[in-house]
Amino acid sequence: MQDNIIPDPKPMIDQAKFLINRFLQQKSSTGILLMLSAALALIIANTPLSVYYDLLISTEVAIKVGALEIAKPLLLWINDGLMAIFFLLIGLELKREFLVGELNELRKISLPAFGAVGGMVVPALVYLFFNAGDDYTARGWAIPAATDIAFAMGILLLLGSQVPKSLKVFLISLAIFDDIGAIAIIALFYTENISTVPLLVVAASLVVLLLMNRSGVNGIAVYLLVGAVMWVAMLKSGVHATLAGVLLAMFIPLRSKHRDDDMPSPLLALESDLHNMVSYAILPIFAFANAGVDLRGVGMDELLHPVPVGVALGLLLGKQVGVFSMCWIGVRMGLASLPAGMSWKGLYGVAALSGVGFTMSLFIGSLAFQETVANRIFDERVGIIAGSLAAGLLGYFVVKWSLKSTPETAETSRQRAT
Repeated sequence: MQDNIIPDPKPMIDQAKFLINRFLQQKSSTGILLMLSAALALIIANTPLSVYYDLLISTEVAIKVGALEIAKPLLLWINDGLMAIFFLLIGLELKREFLVGELNELRKISLPAFGAVGGMVVPALVYLFFNAGDDYTARGWAIPAATDIAFAMGILLLLGSQVPKSLKVFLISLAIFDDIGAIAIIALFYTENISTVPLLVVAASLVVLLLMNRSGVNGIAVYLLVGAVMWVAMLKSGVHATLAGVLLAMFIPLRSKHRDDDMPSPLLALESDLHNMVSYAILPIFAFANAGVDLRGVGMDELLHPVPVGVALGLLLGKQVGVFSMCWIGVRMGLASLPAGMSWKGLYGVAALSGVGFTMSLFIGSLAFQETVANRIFDERVGIIAGSLAAGLLGYFVVKWSLKSTPETAETSRQRAT
């Protein structure tokens, strides 16, 4: 009788590690992971497991140091805390792009800047068209004005290396301007009940950060410590705490003050350290915590409510019309031009892709309608998911169609527009 031979698990473990590493190396992996996280949340929220999902995100988490106490449900720790790290990364990328990246010259930023203006204004107008006359639901006007760069770029990269670099650069640049607009909107329109003393602490933190930057301080840990103090003060001030991440990023030095060629850039080092954390942990956690829409018992009245309809059509129609039309106007007026390798068909496909507003739209929606879903007859997340999914599919197929046709030169495209 032969002894049972236990197979060696090491080859299977090594194979699993290889597949995981290969997936993470794909540029589209971030968008795919976001989709999976959102899908998992949707599945759980519509099964008997939903009670545990609700219990998890509503669990009270408190931190107390002396008289200072911060007590919030887990969902708000994710939206106010983890997303501050996401906004820190956005701020670092903005600073780098404007100083040494794709947006450091006027000729490079004119076309995406035109597109971004249209891509924020038109979706907001579409939303307000359906929600005019209701001051409460009108608060959600900015929800369809945002673009989720991880999702949109992930979809674009599914088409492979045949996608022209100019389309990728345009989408990234467009999303950067969208982020700037979203940051301004959050600061100006979703800030209430301002407290003076915490704002003074924020101001003092900014002065300290400026002095550190001008004095040649390169230690990232010191900047993060001051940034943490600023985040707590921002949280207590009434201004949304995630803006602390953007403000902190503006003071992280791009270049080391020490004349040492071996000294890495503090900004680039921090950006590199945060990238995987944000892409593969923070954003999927945020998607999972915010995308759990319970569709059981939802009828046509809820689905056709002006809020989800306005959000969905703002993302699907408002984004593509706004981005494409403003780019066309900019080219026609001679204030912008299509870069080499970009056709009007490709531009229209990317304009449609910009309607994928998932992460930022969910975030702004959480600010606009902070009451629990149980207290409302609508759920803006239904519109966000539907609009983003439709825009993603449309953009994918339009870009794919544009790649099959003969590409136009930038000069020919400009002449057609004029």
